[in-house]
Amino acid sequence: MPLAVGALLVAGALAGCGSPDPSGRPLPKTAFGPEGMAVEHGTLFAPVPVTTGRPVAGIPCRAPKKPAYHVHTHLAIYVGGHLRPVPAGIGMVGPKAHQTRTGPQLYGPRCYYDLHVHAQDGVIHVEGPARRVYTLGQFFALWGLPLSADRVGPYRGRVTVYVDGRPSLVAPQDIVLVQRRVIQIDLGADVAPQPVDWSHF
Repeated sequence: MPLAVGALLVAGALAGCGSPDPSGRPLPKTAFGPEGMAVEHGTLFAPVPVTTGRPVAGIPCRAPKKPAYHVHTHLAIYVGGHLRPVPAGIGMVGPKAHQTRTGPQLYGPRCYYDLHVHAQDGVIHVEGPARRVYTLGQFFALWGLPLSADRVGPYRGRVTVYVDGRPSLVAPQDIVLVQRRVIQIDLGADVAPQPVDWSHF
């Protein structure tokens, strides 16, 4: 039986208010967050899982250091026409918040997986010791959520996916994460593809 959209929602801030960071403090209402991208407000799509540092989906957790390969992909998820932010802290073991003038930016003091999220702005950091192919399916595995053509996390039903403003030609789990790619997932209702402003990033 399909899960009701409401069953997806994780307790959090009301729409229009900042969602809390791991310390419980609300995000400031700013146009741009600590990475120069618009901070996303609303109830998170799903919480950050507790990770141990063991490899997930073929991705190890590495000690913090400057990566040789570093690109960024944006992910937005809409449920019933409403944006449900991707939380900061995915892909980190024991994430900690560094407070900046424009909001918290999370870091992994122990280790980072090659796919991780520093701020509640939808940006997936793709970092590793060498260039390789990473997919949206691997990111969802790190998030602890299933992903397929008819299921995204606990949601089952109509799934529409856009890549760079066009309908995806491949299964969601096979979408490759590349520099400045914009991925939008619509669950239950279609939302026109939303542009992403990379100019301040």
